[in-house]
Amino acid sequence: MRSRLIILCLLTSVLLSACGRATALPQTPLPTDTAVSVPTETATPVTPLVILILPADMDAEASNLYQKTVYDLAQASGMRYQLRNRLSPDELEPGLKVVIALPPDPGIAALAAAAPETQFLTINIPGITAGGNISVLGNNTQMDIAAFLAGYTAAMIADDYRTGMLMPKGSNDAILAFNAFANGRTYYCGICRQIYFYPWGFPQYIEIPADEDKDNYDAYADVLILQYKVQTIFLHPDIYTTDLANYIGTTGATMIGTISPEQRPAGWIMTIQPDTIKAIQIAWTSLVNGQGGMTVQAPLGLYDVDPSILTPGKQRLVQQVLDDLQAGRIHTGVGP
Repeated sequence: MRSRLIILCLLTSVLLSACGRATALPQTPLPTDTAVSVPTETATPVTPLVILILPADMDAEASNLYQKTVYDLAQASGMRYQLRNRLSPDELEPGLKVVIALPPDPGIAALAAAAPETQFLTINIPGITAGGNISVLGNNTQMDIAAFLAGYTAAMIADDYRTGMLMPKGSNDAILAFNAFANGRTYYCGICRQIYFYPWGFPQYIEIPADEDKDNYDAYADVLILQYKVQTIFLHPDIYTTDLANYIGTTGATMIGTISPEQRPAGWIMTIQPDTIKAIQIAWTSLVNGQGGMTVQAPLGLYDVDPSILTPGKQRLVQQVLDDLQAGRIHTGVGP
C-alpha cells in the first residue's frame, strides 16, 4: 500500500512537470484591409522654346548669322529653337518663352496679347513701341558718334585730308552730324596741315533740298568731288540712295555711310550702324527671366568693310576709336 502511494506521487509529479513545459502555439494574425497608394500621373515638363522669325527673302549671310546667334543662346540656356518665316496666334504653344522677330511685322501686338507669358523682341520693326511683354531695339543710330567716326576715318583715308559730307538741307540733326564729322577729322589730324593750298577749308558739305529729284543727286556729288576736290564723302542716311552710291563709286572718290548697300559699290569704305546681334545678346538674359517692355540700345559696329581701302591695321585703329566713343572716353563735341 505504501509502495503504491509512492508510485502515485511520482506519476503525479511527472505529469505536472510536463504540463509546465508546454508552450502556446504562435497565432497567425488575421489579414486586415490596408490602403494601397495608387501612382498618380505627373505632367512631363515642357522644355522652354525660343522662336526666331526672319523674312524668307533675307540675305543668306545675314540670315545665317541671326540663326546661329539665337540657336547658340537657346542651347546655352537649355531651350528648344525654331526658325519661322511667320507666326500666328493659333500656332503658339506651351513652353514658348521668347520670340525674336525682324521685319515685316508678323503681328506682334496680337501675338503678345495671346501669349502674355512670352517675351517678344522686335528688331527694326516700324510702329512697335516697348511695353508689357514687348521689347524693341531702340532707334540707336547715334548719329553724332557715327559722324565723328566717319570724319576720323575719312581723314585717315583721303589724300591731304580732303573730306566732305552730303546732307539734307534744313535739318538740325544733319548740321550736328556735320559738326561731329569735322571734329572727328580734327581728332585724327589735329590742325591738318595740307600739302596743297585750296582757297576753301575742309571738310566741305553740300546740302540737298528735300524736294530735289533723287535722279539729280549725282550733280550735288559732282560739286563736292570736282569743284571742291573732296576725296572721301560721308553720306547722310536721309540722302542715301543706291544710285548715288554707285555713281560716286565711278568717280574714284570713296564713301562712308550708315546704310548698308545691297551690293558694295566701288569706293565704299565701311558702314557704321547698330550691331543688332550684340543687341540680342545684351537683351537675352532679361528676356529669359521674363523681363519685358525694354528699349534695347545696340552698340554701333563696322560692316561692309573694304580691306583694300581700310586695311586691317587701320580698321583696328578705327575700332578702338569707336570703342572709346561708346565708352565715353572720347566725346564727339556735339550734343549734351
